[in-house]
Amino acid sequence: MKASKNTLPQLGEKIFLTDGGLETVMIFHEGLELPCFAAFDLLKDDSGTNTLRNYYRPFIDSAIAGRMGFLLDTPTWRASSDWMPQLGYQVHEVDDFNKKAVALMQELRQEYQTADTPMVISGAIGPRGDGYAPGVQMTVKEACDYHLPQARALAEGGADLLSAVTMNYIAEAIGIVRAAKLVGLPIVIGFTTELDGNLPDGDTLEEAIISVDRETDREPAYYMVNCAHFDHFKDALVDGADWVTRIRAVRANASRLSHAELDECDVLDDGDPQEFGDLCSDLHSKFSGLTVFGGCCGTDHRHVEAVRIAIQ
Repeated sequence: MKASKNTLPQLGEKIFLTDGGLETVMIFHEGLELPCFAAFDLLKDDSGTNTLRNYYRPFIDSAIAGRMGFLLDTPTWRASSDWMPQLGYQVHEVDDFNKKAVALMQELRQEYQTADTPMVISGAIGPRGDGYAPGVQMTVKEACDYHLPQARALAEGGADLLSAVTMNYIAEAIGIVRAAKLVGLPIVIGFTTELDGNLPDGDTLEEAIISVDRETDREPAYYMVNCAHFDHFKDALVDGADWVTRIRAVRANASRLSHAELDECDVLDDGDPQEFGDLCSDLHSKFSGLTVFGGCCGTDHRHVEAVRIAIQ
């Protein structure tokens, strides 16, 4: 597909679904250990790869049933160099795991894509550190240098675009945008927010989007809000504001708990799937430019199916 940032099909009016909280599904529903929250580790053998394959299928079924598009997001949120040694791998294995992840998405697209359900492969890139807290912050150059190997591997594997997921400070997001430009792929930037609608480092969502656009000449294809409940960010969205029109995707949490509270939970808070669908529909009614919907922590195929029913 190799779309440019201006020709991605999800930039039209058609609704695209994507998957849910992959890592929380694996841990709480499948009963798997997922060291470092690293789903890419499942790609190490046929059994784990098949588990991932079966995870995506119900989400794809929802998109097909609704004649909606589908965004195949690779399970590579943790597949960057700092995380490899923590899981017993060599740093150079970044290439292998990211390319395996794209290959799995290509297999699913070949099996399921239809004229009514176009599928786009998104190479997921997570933060260098904790997704819930910025910790030690990199400069833009440091962030670009760090994320470039993963971005290159995803591009070489055949991803259509890159998605930076759960970004919690501006400089890292800008660095990833620059890495994406170097490898020639469109980029989506997904910011997370705390209960007050601000990024974990205190910057507002407005400041984050405007800053990244200003420093990159509006290079991102669009923006996303992820890993936060609707109640945490919806009041920050100002109807008609230019920066809000840059947001095309929402992957919300099922739970209203804060990031700190979620970190302490031993049981899964999966919220109310029907309410989740209704909240997505409400957002779409108010902000028609939102075209990509999925879930994050605590969500599964029930939540995405509820989105399909509510929006359709």
